[in-house]
Amino acid sequence: APVELPVVGESAAAPGTPAPLAAGTAVRIMTGAPVPEGADAVVPVEDTEAIDGSELVRVLRSRSAGEYVRAAGSDLVAGDDVLPAGIRLAPRHLAAAAASGLTELLVRERVRVAVISTGSELVEPGAPLGPGELPDANGIALRSAVAACGAVVVHAGRVRDEVARLGAELDAAIDAGAELVLTSGGISQGAYEVVRELIEPLGAWVGSVAMQPGGPQATGVYRGVPLIGFPGNPVSAQLSFALFVAPSLRAIAGLPAARTERMPLADAVRSVTGKRQFLRGSRTADGLALPVGGPGSHLVAALAASELLIVIPEDLEALAAGDEVDTVFL
Repeated sequence: APVELPVVGESAAAPGTPAPLAAGTAVRIMTGAPVPEGADAVVPVEDTEAIDGSELVRVLRSRSAGEYVRAAGSDLVAGDDVLPAGIRLAPRHLAAAAASGLTELLVRERVRVAVISTGSELVEPGAPLGPGELPDANGIALRSAVAACGAVVVHAGRVRDEVARLGAELDAAIDAGAELVLTSGGISQGAYEVVRELIEPLGAWVGSVAMQPGGPQATGVYRGVPLIGFPGNPVSAQLSFALFVAPSLRAIAGLPAARTERMPLADAVRSVTGKRQFLRGSRTADGLALPVGGPGSHLVAALAASELLIVIPEDLEALAAGDEVDTVFL
């Protein structure tokens, strides 16, 4: 280079096989077009000049064999997997399948979940509140958490503290195809514990675990479908889902497990011995676990301001600033 060559044709990105290229000649070639037999490199048009009034092109820069040529098999070779088993499909995976000529993939269905809030005090968020009424925060929180774990909500409901109404709601959920039912509220020791009243006679376990918040829990089966009952306090319900249900749903959906990290405490904390404490917190710029809000299970705004849970083991009553703790990112 520089060298002048006669232009004897072109190769477009279109069906067909271009004519072989004779030595000492050139063809115009478009991006994505097949390289003619006899050619072994492509010169970008920016490195050439057209010679007015002729079918000649002046090549201004030398190129080596293979430059700007995409070889068959350069992405995958014969026998390689296009997509490994067990991944959660994203747009980039579908593009690879389509580029390989695959039109169907064997996939797992998303787990079908029903979410039911219980409590005569609950009303639709945004509705006017009467005396003793509260917005239903658990419904939207659990439905969103289910979706974030790769499952799908096929039924959502809210029922008053009446056993017959809860039974009808569960029937509707199962008829909608639910494979898992999540309830909130109605499993403590007081009166009007509607979930307990309905499922305990059916052989369900309704009791308490040594954690705070989120002590009351329930597990059972209704019409052959697993049912998991969470406490009604919104922080307890959200933490219970994150700790007990989310790991399984994420694994089924091919999602990674929640991130965990061990880090020093920014402040001293006290805890209740005999119960594993899950404090809400955030990670400071210098890598410390900073508690956010108090331990109360009603502090929804404090949970919203948090990014992680600070785990205080059940055998400890106090930890000093600088002591290391396990954390689970939300």
